[in-house]
Amino acid sequence: MKKIGVLTSGGDSPGMNPAIRAVVRKAIYHNVEVYGIYGGYSGLICGNIKKLELGSVGDIIHRGGTMLHSARCPEFKTKDVQLKGIEQLNVHGIEGLVVIGGDGSYRGAKALTEHGYPCVGVPGTIDNDIPGTELTIGFDTALNTVIDAVDKIRDTATSHERTFVIEVMGRDAGDIALWAGLAGGAETILIPEENYDMNEVADRLRKGQERGKKHSIIIVAEGVCSGVEFAKELQELTNFDTRVSVLGHMQRGGSPTAADRVLASRLGARAVELLIEGKGGRAVGIENNQLVDYDIVEALSRKHVLDLELFKLSKELSI
Repeated sequence: MKKIGVLTSGGDSPGMNPAIRAVVRKAIYHNVEVYGIYGGYSGLICGNIKKLELGSVGDIIHRGGTMLHSARCPEFKTKDVQLKGIEQLNVHGIEGLVVIGGDGSYRGAKALTEHGYPCVGVPGTIDNDIPGTELTIGFDTALNTVIDAVDKIRDTATSHERTFVIEVMGRDAGDIALWAGLAGGAETILIPEENYDMNEVADRLRKGQERGKKHSIIIVAEGVCSGVEFAKELQELTNFDTRVSVLGHMQRGGSPTAADRVLASRLGARAVELLIEGKGGRAVGIENNQLVDYDIVEALSRKHVLDLELFKLSKELSI
């Protein structure tokens, strides 16, 4: 391959910029031209494509978000629009595409693959919900953002002797809630992968109060329910002084951690290697700290599996 493209799609995540940088510099190192597609699949179908040089990705490794910008593109689900995207790539002579994003981005790459166009998926999402990789780009940074917020909220919860319900992102996956809850010492963690009993939650809080505990932290994954609705029901049941913090999109921002920068660099570079080797229709990931790649169509037929041993541990440690 002599020309490849790179785009970021869907929700942004810290570490996308280091991944873009790795794609561009790895490709140029191997004498392959790189073209940036601006605005995700929306930018692809309208031809918002520009050649990238070494300097194009200078000073971005430490920045959150994505220099290529991102957008949702529901219309890319239709065959005619997909073929229009391929037509735009052919106009620029782009022979392969690196797609950085989450589940929806992978589905777009899968569609292009099924039309015979070589794509490689790079997992960029704070949700950590992509099958075939233990970690996704942005998860570690988002996790640290949440933990920092939990630590600060605990200070005021202690001062006012309150119960705080903290709603975190994660779409339909509970990874952020679980990891943040375990690392932040939350008394209760609610995740989509496990059912909860409001009476059991209330009993745990009462037992804590009986042994002298004056405050509690409850982490609620957005895939479970609204933090506001949960707090209202809990307060009605227990009469505990309850407050809510919905962390929202702050979890997607910020300078990527060192772990995310290294992960993004490794995955982005590997994606380029696969295209140079003539291997399209793949997705890259990391397992046991080793880079792996797998069929992107197969990947989307699998389900993300949460480590429920961590959930069990969190309950044991929050007695």
